[in-house]
Amino acid sequence: MTRKRERLDVIRDILRSIQENRKIKPTRLLYASNLSPQMFKEYVDELLNKKFVKIDIDPKGKKTFSLTTKGYEFLEEYKVIENFIENFGL
Repeated sequence: MTRKRERLDVIRDILRSIQENRKIKPTRLLYASNLSPQMFKEYVDELLNKKFVKIDIDPKGKKTFSLTTKGYEFLEEYKVIENFIENFGL
């Protein structure tokens, strides 16, 4: 049985999906995040409010998500935490 993802794991997964694509459309990010639409909206709203991600709108009105500097910094710091945990075998 797989374990439930923790909140920070979900946030990391969303931010990494955006980082890998540079810009990603909402539907594609929803699929990549593997969340229900309601949970996805809650996480994205939080990330937007905390300025980890931003919405870009092209001239045709299409929305894409991209990372802000704060989002990139979060991913870098999260790697440090993951390495720390791995080094101690936790």
